[in-house]
Amino acid sequence: MTSAAPSKKVVVLDYGFGNVRSAERALARTGADVEITRDYDTAMNADGLLVPGVGAFDACMRGLRSVRGDWIVGRRLSGGRPVMGICVGMQILFAHGIEHGVETEGLDEWPGTVEPLKADVVPHMGWNTVEAPEGSELFRGLDADERYYFVHSYAVHDWSLEIANPAMRAPKVAWATHGSPFVAAVENGALWATQFHPEKSGDAGAQLLKNWIGTL
Repeated sequence: MTSAAPSKKVVVLDYGFGNVRSAERALARTGADVEITRDYDTAMNADGLLVPGVGAFDACMRGLRSVRGDWIVGRRLSGGRPVMGICVGMQILFAHGIEHGVETEGLDEWPGTVEPLKADVVPHMGWNTVEAPEGSELFRGLDADERYYFVHSYAVHDWSLEIANPAMRAPKVAWATHGSPFVAAVENGALWATQFHPEKSGDAGAQLLKNWIGTL
């Protein structure tokens, strides 16, 4: 009799800015072994690290640094260990965020600036489709007309990451539109992220999280 494969250990980083309980429940439904923590060693040693985020860019960065989250994310990625950001947890992965005219440094894993949405109605709140890139692992098995739940007033409108080494795979970038196009998701080696909330996106979001867990 073949024994079942052990479940993957996933940590939801608790730094004070994110609906960690919703993320925990959504990940647990995929069969993952989930723990909410701000403990450095636990977060470092997990198979996958989920970084949620709600609220202001600056406040999230201060909260992240208060639990050494910037070190955790950087050290994990330098070792090729998976990290996934959600909503503002995605935005802080970029170089800068501008809110109310104030510029804040992000984690600078990707170049780019998080800026106000270019739309008549802000925030962007509700369901929207996403244009996934060809060969996406994150959106594998999901139809093009699937809708995902967004709640945000800021986004990245330009993607400009140059790949110096031709042997490296270029990141896969998904887009959505609210007023104008913005980055909705990124797959970049061990670092994945979504602007929308997969934990609030029903069956489509559950499949997306399952796809991530399947790569750990």
